[in-house]
Amino acid sequence: MRDLDLTTLRLFVAVCELRSIARAGEQSSIVGSAISKRLSALEETVGVKLLIRRRHGVAPTPAGETLLEHARAMLASADRIRRDMLSYASGVKGQVRVLATVSVLAEKLPEDLAVFLQDPDYRNIQIDIEERLSVDVVRGIKEGVASVGICWDVADFQGLLTRPYRTDRLAIVMHPDHPLAGFKALPFEATLDYEQVSISSASAVQVMLKRQASLAGKQLIERVFVSNLNAVLRVVLAKLAISVLPIEVAQAYANVQALRVIPLTDEWASRRFALCFRSEEALTPAARLLVDHLGSFSVAESDSPAVAHPAHG
Repeated sequence: MRDLDLTTLRLFVAVCELRSIARAGEQSSIVGSAISKRLSALEETVGVKLLIRRRHGVAPTPAGETLLEHARAMLASADRIRRDMLSYASGVKGQVRVLATVSVLAEKLPEDLAVFLQDPDYRNIQIDIEERLSVDVVRGIKEGVASVGICWDVADFQGLLTRPYRTDRLAIVMHPDHPLAGFKALPFEATLDYEQVSISSASAVQVMLKRQASLAGKQLIERVFVSNLNAVLRVVLAKLAISVLPIEVAQAYANVQALRVIPLTDEWASRRFALCFRSEEALTPAARLLVDHLGSFSVAESDSPAVAHPAHG
């Protein structure tokens, strides 16, 4: 069978919907005889009769009904291709909603987004960011609340596709008068006799810390919960507790306030963040460009390509 012609399929759909070759010709600015010739050639191509000619018009045969369904799908796909290509030609437009954890937002994401948005080709793209816990990031992407999520890659991604993003390392932040302040690096187990402050007991970091404390035969002493990273650091500065934070987040504040930032030696303390999304097909052109842009930072850090893959769970 020869390749199907999209123009002929479009005319076939119009004839089936209007039940008239003449009206389809008027709508498409093509004479009826030219449409009839195309439809006859189409029937010859597929090898079956597609239309029944009636006194007051035409109607699709059962085979015609089947082709009509396929033709609509093919034309819709062709229109999507045309729109996507036009968006690249004229500068991509659209809004991308992103869900991200507090650690991601506190580190390099704002700068990475700024680089993306400063590209003249993307001047018509808007990005809407919302802070959530890792579990809520995954849930939001699965439920279609947002196009792209970013969180620690230990999360249960529930079948979502992921790409690696950036990495960071966790450290203990403490007042310089703290008994552990003299160490250059510490295992997490060495901190478990001291009270800690965190943002949320349900965060991926706190869940991990509780698990590691349990494996060490101890219990995490959570003295204070606060609403943001700045409050965490102020609690530490007040000598009320110590805290586990990314080095990249804590260091700038520590340099100003003379806090001690001591890297954790545990293997799990080296973290990788992941971009997650429902599928490549579900991403709009704008979202796809953003995912490719953010994924490139993983390539820069690791010198290995970032390939989408089914994730944990």
